Amino acid sequence: MCAHPDPPEPVRTPELFDECRMVRARGELDLTTVAPLMHALEGARTGCGRVFLIVDLREVTFADGSILRPLREAWDDCRARRGWVRVVHSSWGIDLVLLGGGLLGRFPAYSSAQDAWRGTPTAGCGAGHAPTSTRTADGEAR
Repeated sequence: MCAHPDPPEPVRTPELFDECRMVRARGELDLTTVAPLMHALEGARTGCGRVFLIVDLREVTFADGSILRPLREAWDDCRARRGWVRVVHSSWGIDLVLLGGGLLGRFPAYSSAQDAWRGTPTAGCGAGHAPTSTRTADGEAR
């Protein structure tokens, strides 16, 4: 088993795109279907050393909170190994699940694996586009 040092300061971009590991999921991800994603994320983190992991969810048609735990575990492991996890998707639904689980800041959307590798999030995605109320605290419409 590999020893996990304390997480470092900011993590670097791998020098070669080939240093990244990729996990892809498709279809619906819920409590009854998330196991293959969990196993793929665990498998991508085998071995010692840094892990730069791109999780491609562009073909996911539905996701619920069952994706939060495996993504959090992958994040914790990769960060402890001086790497990172980045999520590729264009789904407002996935953003809402991440926002509700408190993980949207960790996992901003990337539009492609290449953008994830470079660390260039999708413009306009993230907590800044979460739905907001049209009413003020006193009930007045804005």
